[in-house]
Amino acid sequence: MARRMHVSRGKAILVAGGAGFVGSHLCSALLDAGNRVICVDNYLTGSPANVSNLKGNPYFMLIEQDVCDDVAIDEPLDHIYNLACPASPPSYQADPIHTMMTSVTGTGNLLRLAARRGAVFLQASTSEIYGDPEEHPQQEDYWGHVNCTGPRACYDEGKRAAEALCFDSLRAGSVDVRVARIFNTYGPCMQPNDGRIVSNFIVQALKNEPLTIYGSGEQTRSFCYVSDLVEGLIRLMNRQPNPGVPVNLGNPGEFTVMELAELVLSKIATASIVVHAPLPPDDPQRRRPDIARARRLLGWQPKVALQDGLSHTIAWFESTLAKQQAVRRRSRRPRPQPVLSQDL
Repeated sequence: MARRMHVSRGKAILVAGGAGFVGSHLCSALLDAGNRVICVDNYLTGSPANVSNLKGNPYFMLIEQDVCDDVAIDEPLDHIYNLACPASPPSYQADPIHTMMTSVTGTGNLLRLAARRGAVFLQASTSEIYGDPEEHPQQEDYWGHVNCTGPRACYDEGKRAAEALCFDSLRAGSVDVRVARIFNTYGPCMQPNDGRIVSNFIVQALKNEPLTIYGSGEQTRSFCYVSDLVEGLIRLMNRQPNPGVPVNLGNPGEFTVMELAELVLSKIATASIVVHAPLPPDDPQRRRPDIARARRLLGWQPKVALQDGLSHTIAWFESTLAKQQAVRRRSRRPRPQPVLSQDL
């Protein structure tokens, strides 16, 4: 059944995966900018809680649906952002076939919707398309070093296939497509159990559990705060003319996993210690974006330092975990027993 929003202002924008971590921040930013937003999410890794503050907004519509099924929107759309896919290894490896089909079938469905509605399309791709890179830092013209049959292939190759669909659609002239290659992103609204390194370390430290480092801890990552990423996505969507090439979006600051663990421990009063576990297969050893293209084409670069972004993220997790603990305590309280009458 086709859906239609019965109010009008600004641009009409669909965000697939809009109840997810990055998607919910994007929905809020687009609404704040005076647009109408249609959020589509199947809640596989997203959460209704992430957009609960938006549900009373007359310019916001929430549709619970998997993008692997045809998305029917009965109105013109100006923009479509495709963020619909699990993004952390535990999430995308939990159902690898569905992960692959989300990137292929889901992206194909949304590209056809964009063609029907005349919408500009932005594909949220990933630094994972570079695999375990042999080039460092990673530039957009690097073709990558990916194990196409490994346990991460459902995500890596799925996103590479989605990029192929996008650029074929652009070359065919059917859709105005832009592609962002997103590097590690963190911030409020991450799921406590999503398995990403920043959320893992923060939650473990807040619970006084050991911080688990896979491998030696000398492997590197680059961490971009979510507000910086959202700004980059919006700039890429609005950029005229279409760049016609993929654009890296991430923070070029490079930290070892051990350095991140030590930074988290320095910010949280905790009894946690660091423990090591075997490195998962195909885990990248180095990851840092070259963002010269984003600077040149979008005038964009990250503003939030890791120290500051971690402080905001830790505060959010502290509040979230405290609320969850309060709910559990209430659920464990003994229910009052009915008072039995002593009358005969």
